[in-house]
Amino acid sequence: MQKIIPYLWFDTQAEEAVNFYVSLFKNSRILEITRYGENMPLPAGTVLTVSFELDGQQFVALNGGPEFKFSEAISLFVHCETQAEVDELWAKFTAGGEESQCGWLKDRYGLSWQIIPAGLTDLLHGPDPVKASRAVQCMFTMKKIDLAKIRAAYEGEGYDV
Repeated sequence: MQKIIPYLWFDTQAEEAVNFYVSLFKNSRILEITRYGENMPLPAGTVLTVSFELDGQQFVALNGGPEFKFSEAISLFVHCETQAEVDELWAKFTAGGEESQCGWLKDRYGLSWQIIPAGLTDLLHGPDPVKASRAVQCMFTMKKIDLAKIRAAYEGEGYDV
């Protein structure tokens, strides 16, 4: 069993959100659904929790009511192998959601995600501080990360600090 399991608080859309998330990632599945019983805050039979895995990482989604909302204070970081994976996830997550800066977005349920391509960190923290600075400055102009443009900025192709 995983030692630390994030709980995600939803108003009433836990099952809908989990079905959406599970559809986006390989090696993902719903593990268990529990339901509210009689004399509980929501009607009997309503989903209480959904235990699930996203690419092998376990989570629990809770239908806890409208009291708490997601904020950018916590986000889920998705390491993408290719730009095509970034593009695909970005399109699916922002449908009904909203774009933010530097690879961050909010999905239609208000949960924040970072959709980040492999190799980005190497450019942002590269050994040459001038090149790394160009990469960071280029990234700051973006919503969805475009690694090719950041790599070009890193190399100084058409980009001045």
